[in-house]
Amino acid sequence: MMSQNLFEINCALDYEVTGPSDFLFNIEVAQTQQQKALSSYYSASNAIDLKSFKANDLPNRFIRFSALTGHVAVRYTAQVLLTHYWAEPHDLHEHPIAELPKEILPFLLPSRYCESDKLFYFANTHFGAQTRGYERVESICRWVYENICFMPGASNATTSATDTLTSRVGVCRDFAHLTIALLRALNIPARFVAGYDYGADPALGPTDFHAYVEAFVGGRWFIFDSTRLCPRNGLVRIGTGFDAADVAFATIFGPVQFVGMKLDIQPFDKTGVPVTLLDDANLAISTSASNDVNDVLGGVTMDAPRMASNGNYAITGCTAAKTAHG
Repeated sequence: MMSQNLFEINCALDYEVTGPSDFLFNIEVAQTQQQKALSSYYSASNAIDLKSFKANDLPNRFIRFSALTGHVAVRYTAQVLLTHYWAEPHDLHEHPIAELPKEILPFLLPSRYCESDKLFYFANTHFGAQTRGYERVESICRWVYENICFMPGASNATTSATDTLTSRVGVCRDFAHLTIALLRALNIPARFVAGYDYGADPALGPTDFHAYVEAFVGGRWFIFDSTRLCPRNGLVRIGTGFDAADVAFATIFGPVQFVGMKLDIQPFDKTGVPVTLLDDANLAISTSASNDVNDVLGGVTMDAPRMASNGNYAITGCTAAKTAHG
């Protein structure tokens, strides 16, 4: 079963710069077979050599520029048509490794923030005997939801899955990393997705970037969100990667002070009528097929850097100055 929704997105990020600095943003929506940007515009004030590029192997788009001193205002707007694929969970089985498409295999391996090799014993002790398939993935998400406390400000750009398992606190980024690490420890391919989210409880703060998980079961990448903060059909993909190092929404080098952020995402039906999104927890949902990892626009590409936390900050799912529900 398929469904479609339109989303209008507005993103405003503000900074004060006190010396030569370099900016790298991953805030443009991805262009994939199931997510079409009908319009997509960005701008940056006080920017030097403003340009964009995209990753070779993932649908991630980056904006980069330099600035000297003064106020930097980054603005991004988009209108997106998103197609959701719904499926019955009992039809979605785990795949033997020998049957996995070659492009899926790297998502079985440990990564910087998802040390699945260190969680092998824990994952197999807690989940190894469960029936394999969608329900086992959902069981892991449920465990993370019930055992990790959502606490803004409890983690930072170096917090990994093993740190979160020890501290039992974190934000969406940490929930995603722990979930991914446990899945990979059980030989279930899993990847990290950063996006815009609609529908989180306003009590958690203003709209923020959100991190969630995709697991490969039943021949597709299906969405899982261990935070339970927003409807799965209210998530619009920005970037996809092995962990947050691939899709930090901002990586900044230089003397920069974060001033503020404002995000807004509004859903409509495919005819343009405003709607309230309802998620059906009894169904699985996907916005990416197995081969839907490359940007569909084609054209000249550049390798995207593996982002590390060696700038002022490199973190997705929360801002440097204020952490909200993401």
